[in-house]
Amino acid sequence: MPLPQATKRLSRKLARDEAYERVRDWIIEGTLAPGEVLRDQDIARSLGVSRTPVREALRRLEDEGFVETSLNRWTRVAPLDLPRAIETYSVIEALEVFALERAQLTPQDLSDMRTANDAMRRSLRLRKAASALRADEEFHAILLQRAQNSELRELVAQLKTKLRRIELAYWGRASKTNQSVEEHAAILSALQKGAKRAAIAALQQNWEGARQRVRSVADSEGGAADGPPHQIKS
Repeated sequence: MPLPQATKRLSRKLARDEAYERVRDWIIEGTLAPGEVLRDQDIARSLGVSRTPVREALRRLEDEGFVETSLNRWTRVAPLDLPRAIETYSVIEALEVFALERAQLTPQDLSDMRTANDAMRRSLRLRKAASALRADEEFHAILLQRAQNSELRELVAQLKTKLRRIELAYWGRASKTNQSVEEHAAILSALQKGAKRAAIAALQQNWEGARQRVRSVADSEGGAADGPPHQIKS
């Protein structure tokens, strides 16, 4: 299991939570690939903690769909589940529409959204998927913040954590990702004019476009919608 050679040791006080966050990030970022066998003793050694917090972290990750187990046989990184991701896109879209309907956006908010979209454009031009995704998240986060609903923000954050793994895996190979920048520009244009309904329609088109772009990768790689782009056998 190719864990990072040099990694910051965890504090004992928060070992369980920090082990969870570290392994989750490794899975999301692709350091641990779909199908990769996870050995708690190796992870514990890498993080400088006992096996107990690692086991607790792996159970939590299994509950969230990042890890799968076969009793007394193996624990491994769950495959990328494209059909479920498509369902997640639809849920987030509905929640963001709800947020935009209630958002009170200021001129500074629109300026910040434009800055995020410009950063996304630059990152896509340089083929930097991770930084493009961060800029995309920053753009949408402003809408959620201005809805003034902490439960909504937390729910969307949880869903986007799951979606980030799919997007990091697929964005670098998806065609026409630059269209997302133009879709953001359409949202901004409508908001600048005070046309809330048009902005909502543009937001819905942005999420529909995202679904289509991710689907295009699966189709181009053999149409395996129920498996990862590069399945690793244990």
